[in-house]
Amino acid sequence: MKKTDVTVKDATVYFLPVETRVPLKFGAETVTHVTCARVKLTVENQDGATAVGWGETPLSVTWVWPSKLSYEEREKPIREFVECLAKAWPGFDRSGHAMEVGHAFNENKLPGMLEELNAQGLANEPMPWLSALVCNSAFDIALHDAYGKVNQVPVYDTYNRKYMNQDLSEYITPADNSDVSFAGKYPEDFLVKPRPQSLPAWHLVGGKDMIAESELTGSEPDDGYPVLLADWIERDGLQCLKVKLCGNDPVWDYDRLVQVGRLAIAGGAPWLTTDFNCTVTEPGYVNDILDRLVQEEPRIYGMILYVEQPFPYDLEDNRIDVHSVSARKPLFMDESAHDWHLVKLGRSLGWTGVALKTCKT
Repeated sequence: MKKTDVTVKDATVYFLPVETRVPLKFGAETVTHVTCARVKLTVENQDGATAVGWGETPLSVTWVWPSKLSYEEREKPIREFVECLAKAWPGFDRSGHAMEVGHAFNENKLPGMLEELNAQGLANEPMPWLSALVCNSAFDIALHDAYGKVNQVPVYDTYNRKYMNQDLSEYITPADNSDVSFAGKYPEDFLVKPRPQSLPAWHLVGGKDMIAESELTGSEPDDGYPVLLADWIERDGLQCLKVKLCGNDPVWDYDRLVQVGRLAIAGGAPWLTTDFNCTVTEPGYVNDILDRLVQEEPRIYGMILYVEQPFPYDLEDNRIDVHSVSARKPLFMDESAHDWHLVKLGRSLGWTGVALKTCKT
């Protein structure tokens, strides 16, 4: 026990409606609006000091719950689950560093809450674990924010022996046949210091984003921001383009990659990535597109830094051998990377690593 250890005393959630400027298509669905969950969390440390932290995440229904159910059928139980979390956190009797309290909640409280929600039958199918994790992420962010504030220290300076009661060996098991040990290691040992003052950002090119003047209809927003991809590249000096593909139409996917790639070359944006959002079921689908690019558009092939999550996100039920894809390009998990257990499984199936993005909090 350390005097900096905290317990959660209160939690409040606010729902913020957000309308997208233009429709965003990824995978099989198109998004025109989303609800953000904003969380206010109060903690108390062992000296009796209190502080408030804030966290926020978009409740990305189409990402966290891929389904044929309507958007509304999925959003209702997701929002209800967030409200249940706001009641559960203040009653969670655990003290420690923010990482320790958050991990304990994920392991000991969250699974039962999801099981209870699904038993109510609010939707015609169970809400996935990924949905529960994203709902809870806003509370976890607020917890870390509050932990730093109540102890009057930047929270990124607390992931070490001075503040934490447990090292990483309490959370992570080394890979099979590895001589690596996490004993005596803390998150701080894996952070870059001093932190970079700037990072490249990926500009997402949605499936309905307009990339040619012939696609303009006159109904586009006139608010001073670009509409066409080439104008975005020029305005923001873009370097990295993340291309959303559909995963069930190889001709469209290939043509889209070529179109975007040529615009990137013309505008001086050197890097691409492809994102299929779990819609592909056979490695050959991705391999054929990559192999055709090598033959017909070798420069665009070379611009692709990695391929992101083409295959179903539930790795345990979809143990697809993907070594043939990762032999061509690095293959990164997105939806599949719930925790290190699944990352470990993914590595055995041929995945290269994880695409960790701030938009997922």
